[in-house]
Parts: sequence; C-alpha cells; structure tokens
Amino acid sequence: MHHITINKSVNVLLFLFLFFASLYFARPFLEPFALAAVIAMLLLPLSKNMEKRGVNRALAALLSLFVLLLAISGIIALLIWQISDIASDFNEMKRKVLEIIHNVQGYLNIKFGITEAEQKKFLDSTQSSGSGGVTRMLSNTMTVLIDLILVLVYIFIFIYFRHHLKRFVLKLVAPAQIPKTEKIIHDSTQVSYKYLSGLTMMIVILWILYGIGFSLVGINNALFFAILCGVLEIIPFVGNLTGTSITLLMAITQGGGGGMIVGVLLTYFFVQFVQTYIIEPLVVGAEVNINPLFTIIALVVGELLWGIVGLILAIPLLGMFKIVCDNIEILKPYGFLIGEEKRKRTEIAHKIKTVFKKSSA
Repeated sequence: MHHITINKSVNVLLFLFLFFASLYFARPFLEPFALAAVIAMLLLPLSKNMEKRGVNRALAALLSLFVLLLAISGIIALLIWQISDIASDFNEMKRKVLEIIHNVQGYLNIKFGITEAEQKKFLDSTQSSGSGGVTRMLSNTMTVLIDLILVLVYIFIFIYFRHHLKRFVLKLVAPAQIPKTEKIIHDSTQVSYKYLSGLTMMIVILWILYGIGFSLVGINNALFFAILCGVLEIIPFVGNLTGTSITLLMAITQGGGGGMIVGVLLTYFFVQFVQTYIIEPLVVGAEVNINPLFTIIALVVGELLWGIVGLILAIPLLGMFKIVCDNIEILKPYGFLIGEEKRKRTEIAHKIKTVFKKSSA
C-alpha cells in the first residue's frame, strides 16, 4: 500500500517537473501564444457586438485589433509627451543624482573604508562586462517586434476561428461531458474578460487618483508618474511598489524635502486603501477568487518561467485553471486549495453600491 502511494507521489512530482520544464523551454512559442489568447478573450465581446450589427467576422476581428492598438498607442503617446517634459529638466536631475551618488560614495568610504577609486574600479568592471550592450539591445528590440506581430496574428486567429477551435475541444471529450466542457470554456472566457476589463477600468481610476495626489504634493510631471503607477498595476503587488519607488526617487532628485516624500507615501497609502476597499470590490470584483498565498506563488513562478509576461498572465491563467479544477470532480480539492473562502462583501463597497442603486432608481 505504501509502495503504491510513493509511486503515485513520484509520478505527480515527475509530471510537475516536466510540465514546468516544458513551459520554460517552450517560452519563445508559448509567451506570445498565451498572451494573445488572454487578450483575445478581452476583445471577444467587442467583436461579437460588431458581428451582431452585421459586420463581417474578419472585419470585426480587425477592428477589435485596431481599437487595442489605438488604446496602447494613446498610452505610449501620453508617456512620450510627458517624458519630453522630463527631458527638459534632465540636467538638473542629473546633477541631483550625481550628488546623491557622491554622498553614498562618501558614506561607504567612511563606514566601510571603501575608497572612491575602488568603487569606481568596481563600476567600470561591471560596465565593461556589458560591452555588447548595443548588439543585445538591437537583438531584443527585434525579438519584441516579432513577438508583437505574432501576438496580433494570434489574436486575429483566435477571434476569427473561435467556433472551429471550440468544436475541436468538444470533439476531444465524451458526448456526456460536452455540457460540462462548454460550461468550463464559457466560464474561463468570462473570468478572463471580467478580470481584464475590470483591471483596465481600475487602472484608469488610479491614473486620476495618483494624478491628483502627486499634483497636490508638487511632483513635477505628475501625470507621467500617475500613468506609470497605474500601468504597473498590471503586475499585482510588485507594480504599485515599483511605481511609487520611482516616484519617490524622482521627488528626491527634484529637490523635494521631507514633506514631499511624506506626501508621496501618504498618496500611495491612500490610493492603496481606496483601491483595496472600494475600487477592487466595485470594479474588479471577486472574479478571480484566488487566495493570497497562491497569488504570490503564481507571480513568483510566472516571473521565473516567462519574466514580465509571466507576471502579467499569472493571475488570469491561474483563475482559468481554478475553473477547470472546480468543474472536474477529481480536481475539486485543488480548486478549493487555490481559492479562498467566500466572505461577506466589503461594507464600504456594499454601501457605495447601495447609494448608486438608489440614485439610479
């Protein structure tokens, strides 16, 4: 009996090892494929809407892609516009950064006895190891462009051939399992759409909140840092901390004193409070009902396997996997493990919803 149990455990571990190894080594193929699949689920309702109005499916798919590119181009244009303003103050920022570096070098010299010459030698050796930086940058740029084209092509294919792909999946299961399989496909698509669309709306709200907060604090180019903090929210936990850290660094380089630093931190904590207790329950909701432990595990594993793309896709993909587990009897314990117990809705969010319902009645 123990021998059978050990064999089963070894088989499970071997399967997990081969599964994650496959994800890692197949990264060049799977990254754009998975990213396109998730984005296609976000664009699918828009494409279906146009098809209902008599638009050809191919044209509807192309128009959905155009809307996506337009939104991304708008965000990039805003960032470039703000960066051009930041560039005008670049010399002052450069002077401040050099001053900070000089102070740090002095501190290291006094506290640890590391002379500035030794520190410079170490930095020079680090930089010399990156002599092929330009070549790598060009190579990485080409890879990103190729992946971008692949993602767009995959999105079009997923939207245009969605019925064909769905029929293929249904042909793989027994006739008795077709209703359950259709439910899994539908629920997975809905979860991805609701999560991503809610996340998009939340990012826009965060732009406004961060923009107002940073402007009141007195951060130069507040709109840029508001957009940056909002966009980085795509990466849970890590993104908002990174954006706020960059904003703090820029506040220091802009000559901001303790008041400005405290103001940035207060803005961050206020926005996090509003996001956690009001925006997320109202806008995003509990569509991806995953407990914090597995959220962190998914982010760590996603980053290890696929880098930034893995961080972005970790939560929606894990949410889809949970739906599969919840609908297959043998996997239900794993769905329970990944998920979190249903809690009563946040009182603040519930009261706001009630106010909106009364005002619209």
